[in-house]
Amino acid sequence: MIKKDLFLQKISPLICNGIAHRGLHTEEFTENGLKAFENAVNNNFAFELDIHLTKDGKLIVCHDKNLKRTTGKEGIIEELTSEQIRNEYRLLDGGVVPTFEEVLVLVQERVPIVTELKPENKNHKALAECTSEVLKRIKDPKSILLISFDPRALLPFRKSRFATSILVSDEDKKSAKVFYMKKLFDSGDFEMKMSLEDRVKKYQKNNFLNIWTIRSKEDLDKYIDFTDTVTFEKMDPEYVREKMKAKYGR
Repeated sequence: MIKKDLFLQKISPLICNGIAHRGLHTEEFTENGLKAFENAVNNNFAFELDIHLTKDGKLIVCHDKNLKRTTGKEGIIEELTSEQIRNEYRLLDGGVVPTFEEVLVLVQERVPIVTELKPENKNHKALAECTSEVLKRIKDPKSILLISFDPRALLPFRKSRFATSILVSDEDKKSAKVFYMKKLFDSGDFEMKMSLEDRVKKYQKNNFLNIWTIRSKEDLDKYIDFTDTVTFEKMDPEYVREKMKAKYGR
């Protein structure tokens, strides 16, 4: 059995319909917020989120390490306690900056959550340990896919019940080194333009590949034949769903 088939046994098939980047966010629903995640659940889409470790060892959901872009107020997550973030910050849509646990409670394993571990200041070990502890509440391991640009954050999960995927960016100076570590993980999650490279085409023949971030119909049409699923944002989700279903003859 090829590695791609093994991966598909470890993850929900909803992954193959496309992954909503930072939730199904809109002008009304701020990215990485509970409203954006609920929107993804209501539309039956897997979604991606990002987790950081706070000063007091809690997991906060936010893409950037600085809360400024999504809250309008400066604040480095790793330098703040979860209580400070709860009491002093609000997303632009008025919602709280959620903890990872709050997202899990909201979703109740109804759709897969692609969870990106975002280490800062060499806290990859502590971040992985905290993530592992929170994930003990998960009954169906197919509802979680763990991803990261930092292999050190993923290595503790290699023999866990959760699937792992290494993130690779063509512009990252460390990408060449990280690319050659891809076989250590269950799948690959590459910047979309990389899917046209011969080395990635070769990889995708036997391994599950996701590409990011699709933001237009033109890009989806261009890259869909070179990947197994896509992470998308700022476009019609139904177009993505129908294109992915057609790809798999469903």
